[in-house]
Amino acid sequence: MSLSPNRRMQLTEDLTIARVLNGMWQVSGAHGRIDPQRALKAMFEYVDAGFTTWDLADHYGPAEDFIGEFRRQLAEKRGEAALTDIQALTKWVPRPGRMTREIVERNIDRSRQRMNVDALDLLQFHWWDYRNPNYLDALAHMSDLQREGKIKHLALTNFDTERLQLIVDKGFSIVSNQVQFSLVDRRPLLKMVEFCQASGIHLLAYGSLCGGFLSEKWLGKPDPNALNLETVSLRKYKQTIDAWGGWALFQQLLSVVKAIADKHEVSIANVAVRYVLEQPAVAGVIVGARLGIAEHIADNARVFEFSLDEEDRQQLQPIFDRSRDLFQIIGDCGDEYR
Repeated sequence: MSLSPNRRMQLTEDLTIARVLNGMWQVSGAHGRIDPQRALKAMFEYVDAGFTTWDLADHYGPAEDFIGEFRRQLAEKRGEAALTDIQALTKWVPRPGRMTREIVERNIDRSRQRMNVDALDLLQFHWWDYRNPNYLDALAHMSDLQREGKIKHLALTNFDTERLQLIVDKGFSIVSNQVQFSLVDRRPLLKMVEFCQASGIHLLAYGSLCGGFLSEKWLGKPDPNALNLETVSLRKYKQTIDAWGGWALFQQLLSVVKAIADKHEVSIANVAVRYVLEQPAVAGVIVGARLGIAEHIADNARVFEFSLDEEDRQQLQPIFDRSRDLFQIIGDCGDEYR
């Protein structure tokens, strides 16, 4: 069995991330109640296992506050030097409107204060409405704040290839774009990957486990009623599965992935994450962390113990061939939000 790439990625000259990132959407309130003390204890466990990179956002409930409190406790228990071992990649998701320097700086300062940092490691910017061009003004102000030391690196979330190229052509320096990417949703392969490779931009992938559907738990199970799904992630990705090809085809996918997983002595989730990690331009995969509720630290680590081979990819191809083209149904990356 060939060795997998290193479990860390040099995203920039001064920013190295874990290739499996801890997703904090799960603390936003839509995935079950999170106990702060249990969550903070779990954060130490993730970091001690090598999962040092956190993906969060200003609107993920208390996520930025958790990072701030975790940083305070980490410094208190292990010294200020320990803070250099963690990375917190947040997002700014404003309501489209007029973007003045004052508005942008106020929101960036709020995130800095909540996270207890002088400068944001990576600010991932999202914009809901392309018809409103003020996102270019926002990026200009963020670039100024970057030069002033409040932001270390600029990135995007759910921008399509056309707008990403426009932003790059305007001279903005973009490190990464965060997009949905999985065995079910392979839209980035059609346009986004090629542009990112040519432009030196990384992809951070989310939804790679389809909210938990890509797991043994759902193998052989009947089509679930969306009303009975316990988390907003499951409800969201059930819609994606239905658009992609439906539950029967998804069960065939799970069966094939299970066979691949058994061959490598890993889990279905491991294969799903590994598949995305091995795609061009992908720097990391974000795996949701339901802190203090359900931890998958040991299982996540097994992603780095194997690689997919040509036989594995050939087994998957017939399923891909029978699925619907989500690019035609939904559009490019991020179009599902617009």
